[in-house]
Amino acid sequence: MPDLRRIGLHPDFWQPLASSGSVKKGKTKGVSFGGEPIVLARSEAGAVFALADRCAHRQVPLRLGMVCGESIKCGYHGWTFDKSGKCLSVPSLGKEQGLPNGVRSYPCREAYGLVFVFTGDAALASKAAFPDVPAYGDPEYKTRTLSRRIRCHYSFMHENLMDMNHQFLHRRLMGGIQPILLGRKRGPDWVEAVYRFSRVSGAQSLGEKFMVGEKADGASRDEPDVMVIRTQYPYQTLTFKKAGQAKPALDLWLSYVPVDPEQRVNHSFGLMSIKKPSFPGLIHLFWPFIAYFTDGIFAQDQVIVEEEQKAHDAQKGDRNQEIFPVINDLREVLAGNGVPLP
Repeated sequence: MPDLRRIGLHPDFWQPLASSGSVKKGKTKGVSFGGEPIVLARSEAGAVFALADRCAHRQVPLRLGMVCGESIKCGYHGWTFDKSGKCLSVPSLGKEQGLPNGVRSYPCREAYGLVFVFTGDAALASKAAFPDVPAYGDPEYKTRTLSRRIRCHYSFMHENLMDMNHQFLHRRLMGGIQPILLGRKRGPDWVEAVYRFSRVSGAQSLGEKFMVGEKADGASRDEPDVMVIRTQYPYQTLTFKKAGQAKPALDLWLSYVPVDPEQRVNHSFGLMSIKKPSFPGLIHLFWPFIAYFTDGIFAQDQVIVEEEQKAHDAQKGDRNQEIFPVINDLREVLAGNGVPLP
């Protein structure tokens, strides 16, 4: 298998590139996918559109320009482009002269409080599956949006979450947790692992205890709580269901978006939904504890995956001795569905 860290994320998918709230009406925001600069703009009518962040004239960033109604005016010479990328006007040209070519436009959608851009072949956007996050908007859940810039290849993120044996990393926050793999499955573009857990030392933190909830009335004491982690390329999900519960106590959706051309940096976007307890308003009281606990977990994960990337770069290749079958399955799926980096 080729070095996975030199495989790029396939662009023909809907990727979150910003939170909806970060793209203000009448303003621009510069983002990127795999080194390709993209400008997001919210028109005066409130719709977000996405263009290549390079003016067709002198290639300067359009994000430095201004939104005029439903278009962007370049901040250098005033060339104006609509949401389709078509050049509408060039101030220095007479009316009898033809307009030059425009700029690339990207299909763009807002959902779940995020701005999604189809980063590949625009002709495929209408047929591409859009992410399904059923817990978002469900009144039984409260959702937190996650957003972190992490200095590692996106594959390290998939591996970190999929391999629950790394719970030892979180021992100071979670105590001693023993993961038990109940089963694994895979297909051409997906891998799934099912775990249960036992506590071997320490006690649950308040944030963790509130997140996972309690067993349902009538559930067998021997019936396990189950965590299912799935990479459905290119996204990843985690659900944690308490014994006897019909809906998961925790529902997590994640996307790891490469930022730079070498794809050694990713922006991780996530939607973490926690099922509300039966007592009204209680989740809002405990939300700061949940945020503190999860921020601590994510911070530890960030440190360790960035160290993995440093080791890969220092050794100029992948020297991992991977023995966990789930991760070997995952690596094959990521490599098989990705694209070689230049």
